[in-house]
Amino acid sequence: MITLHAVGPDLPLGPLHQIAGEVHLVGSKSLTNRALLLSALSAGRTTLTNILRSDDSKVMLQALQRLGVTVETDPHDPTTVTISGVGGAFACAQPQTLFLGNAGTAMRPLCAALALSRGTFELTGEPRMYERPIGILVDALRSLGATIEYLGTEGYPPLRITGTQAQASSTVTVAGNTSSQFITALLMVGALLPQGLTLQVEGTLISKPYVAMTCALLERFGVQVVNHNFERFTIAPQTLTSPGRYLVEGDASGATYFLAAAALAGRVTVKGVGAGSLQGDAHFIDVLAQMGAQTEVGPDYLKVTKAQTKLQGIDLDLNDMPDAAMTLVPLALFTSSPIAIRNIGSWRVKETDRITALATEMRKLGCAVEEGADYIVVDGNTKECLERQADPDFVPEFDTYNDHRMAMSLALVAFKQRIVIKDYRCCAKTFPDYFERLAALAQ
Repeated sequence: MITLHAVGPDLPLGPLHQIAGEVHLVGSKSLTNRALLLSALSAGRTTLTNILRSDDSKVMLQALQRLGVTVETDPHDPTTVTISGVGGAFACAQPQTLFLGNAGTAMRPLCAALALSRGTFELTGEPRMYERPIGILVDALRSLGATIEYLGTEGYPPLRITGTQAQASSTVTVAGNTSSQFITALLMVGALLPQGLTLQVEGTLISKPYVAMTCALLERFGVQVVNHNFERFTIAPQTLTSPGRYLVEGDASGATYFLAAAALAGRVTVKGVGAGSLQGDAHFIDVLAQMGAQTEVGPDYLKVTKAQTKLQGIDLDLNDMPDAAMTLVPLALFTSSPIAIRNIGSWRVKETDRITALATEMRKLGCAVEEGADYIVVDGNTKECLERQADPDFVPEFDTYNDHRMAMSLALVAFKQRIVIKDYRCCAKTFPDYFERLAALAQ
C-alpha cells in the first residue's frame, strides 16, 4: 500500500512496483443512469442497488427530483435508492431548468424523455457539454413531433424543450457513426410513443455493446425491443414496468485500469462483473490475454496476472469498447511493439477530444505518436522515450482536460516512473475514490 500526498489539485504518483489484491467495483455509470431514468418512467417502485455515486449520477438524480420523482436513499447504504415511478412521461406545470453537468448519459436520454413529456424544460450543463453534438438526436425527435430549440450554437446544448405527446411519425433514421447514446436515448422512450417506434440506423452503428446493454435493460423493465442486426430496431407501444429490485453491475470500464495494472505488475481480481456482463468493456480482459497477460473469467469476477514475458503490442479495431480502449494507450511504454487503436472516432466528442489529448500527453514521454481522424498509434520504444525514463529528474506532469478517463488511464504510467496527475479529482465523474483504491493495492 502506498500513501497519497496530493499537492493542491495535483497528485504525485509512483514509481509503483507491484499491485495485488481484490477490487469490489463501484456500479456502472452507464447502467446507473439508464436504470434511474427507466425506474422514473416505470409504473411502480424500483429499488436499485449498487448504483454509482458520482457527478454524473448526481445530476441525473437531481433532475429526476425536479421532475417530480420521489427518490428515497437507504440511510445505511447510499448506493441503494428506491424510485417511485410516474408510470409514463413526465408532467410539470411549471417550467424547469435542469443542470446536467457534462453527463452525456443524462443529457441525451433526458432530452428524449422530456420531448414526450408535458411542460417546458431547459437543459443546461458545463461549457464542455456545449461542445458535444446533439443535433442528430434533436433532428430525430423533431421528426417524431417534438419542439426543441437551441439556446446557443445550432446542433449543441443548451436546449429548450416544449414537451408534447403528439406523434408525427413512428419511423426515424439516425446516423450510426457518431454516438450510440443517440440510439440509446430513442430506444429508452420508444415504448412511450402512441404508435411505437421504428428506428433505422444509417451506416454502421458504433459502440454496439452499449446499445445491446440498453435493449437488455429495457427487457428487465418489461419492454421488448426487436433488434434487426443493429440495422433497425422496432418497439411496439408498451408500459414500462418496475422489476421491483435491480442490482447494477460493477463498472467494467473502471475495472480496466486495475486489470491493466495487474498485467504490468502483479495480480488483481475485480468483483462485480464477469462472464454474464451486459457491458462490452468486460471483454477488455480478452485484449490483455491477446497481449500476453494471464487471465481468468468467472461468473462475477475477472482476474489478471502479470504476463510472464514482455507484453506484446496490438493493432485492433476497438469500436465496440471505446472507453476501455483508452486504458491501452499508456501500455505502449511496456510493450514490445506499438499500440494501435482504430475506429475510435467517437473519442473526438467525449469529455475532451481524447485522441488529441492522449497524443499530446504521450508525446511528453518521448513516445512517437501518430493520430488520425479515428485512430491513434503509440510507440513507447523510441530512443527519446527510453532516455527520459532513465533520467531520475524527469517527472512528467499530465494534464487531464477535466476528463476522468484521462486521469485514470495515465496513472498507469506510474508503473514505469514518477509522474504528476494534474486535477486528479476529475475522476469523481465516475470513480470518486479511484486513486485511493489504486493506492491500497499498489507498492
